[in-house]
Amino acid sequence: MNKTLETAAQYEERIASAVKSVQDRTNLRPKVALVLGSGLGEFAAELIVTEEIPYSEIEGFPVSTAPGHDGKLILGLLDKTPVVCMKGRVHCYEGYDPWEVVFPVRVMKRLGAEVLFVTNAAGGINFGFMAGDLMLITDHISLFAPNPLIGPNLNDFGTRFPDMTHAYDEELCDLIRDAAFDEHVPLQEGVYVQVTGPSFESPTEIKMLRSLGADAVGMSTVSEVIAARHAGMRVVGISCIANAAAGMTKELLSGDDVNLTANEAAPLFTRLLTGSIRRIGEAV
Repeated sequence: MNKTLETAAQYEERIASAVKSVQDRTNLRPKVALVLGSGLGEFAAELIVTEEIPYSEIEGFPVSTAPGHDGKLILGLLDKTPVVCMKGRVHCYEGYDPWEVVFPVRVMKRLGAEVLFVTNAAGGINFGFMAGDLMLITDHISLFAPNPLIGPNLNDFGTRFPDMTHAYDEELCDLIRDAAFDEHVPLQEGVYVQVTGPSFESPTEIKMLRSLGADAVGMSTVSEVIAARHAGMRVVGISCIANAAAGMTKELLSGDDVNLTANEAAPLFTRLLTGSIRRIGEAV
């Protein structure tokens, strides 16, 4: 944690070492990379698992410390689609620098993943959302979290100034809409904003974020999306609305309540994610 940023060459060497650590244990080459957020890890049970590796056993890989994040890299099949699944992520609020937070995304890209599917538990800012809703992420706001591309550019991954006009792949978003319709899963849509945490936002901050066009807020995800787009990956994402954000009700916010709501939404979330990945696997 809080390492001095390596040179680009040193960082890429560490990525290569992490990739080798994984490939030494499995021959599976994933098409889809999946990041499971707070309380959403049970989806991993849907995979035919070929290998399960604790982050601590992958050379140079950051280790999750947040509640609700098991910290395991799971490789397996969903039907015929090869998937690499992060059961838990790392965050800046744990003490990791932004380029460390996105290190796993770059490893999964090197493992062969063409698509990054991000998930998270988020606070609802949109007054039309309720706890337990699922939201397709259609765009994001990244102004309140450090950009993971600051520092030496990794030229082998992408350009110095990657475009974010279509950060969330429109074709893949349509596949999720189709899956939601077929699986009878209600689906909201909206803009997600990442803040650093770990404190929850103040009521006035939530009013500001709403005025900027945000529908949901959390402490992850956007950094990973930026790194994935920089590397040429197609990206899609779903938020589980775990609570109404600060000031929208008289209730105080709790991390335990976030995980509880995410767990309660798990059956719907799993149906939507399973149907979506089946379609994405066929598309890519």
